[in-house]
Amino acid sequence: MIDGFSFFASVLPLIALYGYGFAARLLDQRRPSLSMLMNEQRINWVIQATRRESPLDAILSGNIMSAVSFFASTTALLILALFTVIGQLPQFAPALSTITFGALYSETDLQIHNVAMLVLFVSAFLSFTLSLRQFNHFCILIGASDHTKQTPPEEIRTIARINAIAAQNFNAGIRGYYFAIPMVAWFVSSWASIVVAILTIVFLLYREYYSYARWLVSRITPH
Repeated sequence: MIDGFSFFASVLPLIALYGYGFAARLLDQRRPSLSMLMNEQRINWVIQATRRESPLDAILSGNIMSAVSFFASTTALLILALFTVIGQLPQFAPALSTITFGALYSETDLQIHNVAMLVLFVSAFLSFTLSLRQFNHFCILIGASDHTKQTPPEEIRTIARINAIAAQNFNAGIRGYYFAIPMVAWFVSSWASIVVAILTIVFLLYREYYSYARWLVSRITPH
């Protein structure tokens, strides 16, 4: 039989992940986040990239794509590990029960929670791979720009927007890792998952809208 409270605690991080993405778009209209402010700097990056004949932009883009590729590969391994756990849950259940406080979870509870974790990491993997593809498009567009003449403003905004969309998808994947923390806390107790999910939301809001880094960037970025 499915425990309703443990089920809610299992899916809450997933709800929070997608809910935060939706709420952030609304909050950005009132107070630009750190990511929104950095999008303005992406325009400056593209302007400078279209003016210089140097490998600097290729190096910067390569470093970013390496980071995205690392997370995508790591997430793929985590997905395979979760498939293994789901397939051998009866063997893992006794070990997991040793770290649980309060009432023990049933095997059905554990199956549902592992499926929820699988959905979380599959979503993160898709975000990372999409981001990698979009950063690749950004590199192509930068390479295709004509350095012998001034690049039209619309082309600059388009290239910068591709970069911003890629970064947005990368951030979505990273948020999946943040909300994996309350998923892991669930094994301790359902209450721990709920509390950690709330703390994760507070942390993300602070980082994007009220952090010292955001304040520093806002000083040099018009908004």
